[in-house]
Order: sequence, then structure tokens, then C-alpha cells
Amino acid sequence: MTDIILRDIDATLADRIRRIGEAFGWSPPDTLLHLLEHGLDACEGDGKARLDAAERDILGSAIQALESVPDDPGFALIGRAGPVDAAPEGPDQSIRPEFSLE
Repeated sequence: MTDIILRDIDATLADRIRRIGEAFGWSPPDTLLHLLEHGLDACEGDGKARLDAAERDILGSAIQALESVPDDPGFALIGRAGPVDAAPEGPDQSIRPEFSLE
């Protein structure tokens, strides 16, 4: 196998490569090989994300759990705002009942 040598690499990029290798327990040459393989797969592919079997199973379970959430107005309105009434011009001079002078 051909040796992989990186020259004049940015310190930030070198640190990122080192951290990935440490996270997976790979040696520096193995880390570079894995990154090159995955990078080539991403560049040669059609741009779509690829999931392995375990990732597909986890994603499928998460989607199935979300599909079992009750479909009622409370859940259906999460993250949606209703129409906003136009604010009246000028200051609010209405008297609220708790401040009534009676």
C-alpha cells in the first residue's frame, strides 16, 4: 500500500483528523485511509446520504415512534403561529376589570 503523507496541512485540519482518529481508536494512517474512503464515497455518490443497516433501523424506529404521536389540535399546532390581530394605534387606554373604580 502507498504511504500517505500530508505536507503543509493547516493546524486546525490536522487537529480535526487527530480527534477523529482518537474517537474511533484508529492509528493516524488508518484515520487518513478511513477519511479518504468516506470522502471519496461522498464525492462519487449522487449526493444522497447513505445509511448502514443499524442507522436505517434506528431512523425507522424514530419515525415509527413519531407516527404514533396522537393527532390532536395540541400536537398539531406545535411550532405554528396563528393569525396576529393588528395592534390598535395609540396607547391602550382600556380599563381592566381588576382595576375598576366601582
